Amino acid sequence: MDAAFALEVLQKAPYVTVSMTRPDGTPYAVPLSLAAGDAGDGDIFYFHCAKEGEKLECIKHNPVVCLSAVSYCRPVVGPKGGDFTLEYKSAIAMGHAVLVEDEQEKVEALRAICNRFLPHHMGAFDDAVARSLQMTAVVRIRLTEKPRGKRKQYDSNGDEMKYGRI
Repeated sequence: MDAAFALEVLQKAPYVTVSMTRPDGTPYAVPLSLAAGDAGDGDIFYFHCAKEGEKLECIKHNPVVCLSAVSYCRPVVGPKGGDFTLEYKSAIAMGHAVLVEDEQEKVEALRAICNRFLPHHMGAFDDAVARSLQMTAVVRIRLTEKPRGKRKQYDSNGDEMKYGRI
């Protein structure tokens, strides 16, 4: 699927697995709650974490990350062949991660994260940020190439909807 499809998957997935490299060269992958940046161009995502820990050590060592997400997954019996399969929407993207140092960008990133996951509680946002900003790290991931997506889905006639068919 195209980059627009993949971005939609990344933006709708309940979490995105971010894969990194530890300083010893071994892989480290963790599911995180990401939110897209406000710029609207789809190439920036943010997550928050503690100010110390393995994620930040990995990023400091090697800022290259891989994002992987599934926004829809449903086991099905293939409508025409009877095969056991999954309908799904998935995406993968490569990016460059950096710790956000600018306080205004940190606040806006946290606002985007909160607005994505707790939009009905934004009235409490300013107080929460005032209490926790100094203990919270924010990481910006800028995509370094267009994301790629995959999909398997059937239409109402039981035909698989191949690339280009929505």
